[in-house]
Amino acid sequence: MTRKKTKTATTPEPAFSPAPIPPVLPRLVFAFFAIVLMISTPLQGRQPPQPKDYALIFGTVWGPDDRPVCGVKVRIRKAGEKKARWEVYSNRLGEFEQRVPVGKQEYIVWADTKGYKSADGKHLQAGPEVTVHIENNERADTGLHLK
Repeated sequence: MTRKKTKTATTPEPAFSPAPIPPVLPRLVFAFFAIVLMISTPLQGRQPPQPKDYALIFGTVWGPDDRPVCGVKVRIRKAGEKKARWEVYSNRLGEFEQRVPVGKQEYIVWADTKGYKSADGKHLQAGPEVTVHIENNERADTGLHLK
């Protein structure tokens, strides 16, 4: 009976060996993060900026069948002005919202149905303009009815 010789395989040495980390590198990394932390924290006595106050005009656009209508352009202007200052569209629930400045003011809100066709192909007519009165930082709810 003959025995087979076992072969020994050798693997080559890696082409490079990782260099040892210099003892200064961890200190530099720590110093870098300490500087970033000091810069990013606000100074003592300073407060973060407060969000600006605003009033909110919120409403729903209703169709002739008393269902909410989506995709209608809603225009808003101050009572003393002629041109619309804001334009928003009603969302899928027929609702719209617009932030306006705080203070005693009246706003005129109306639906602009020019070029709008509903899902069933009917052309809707805009209803009357609605006046919204704002006193302070508050929410005013309204509704626009289409014909």
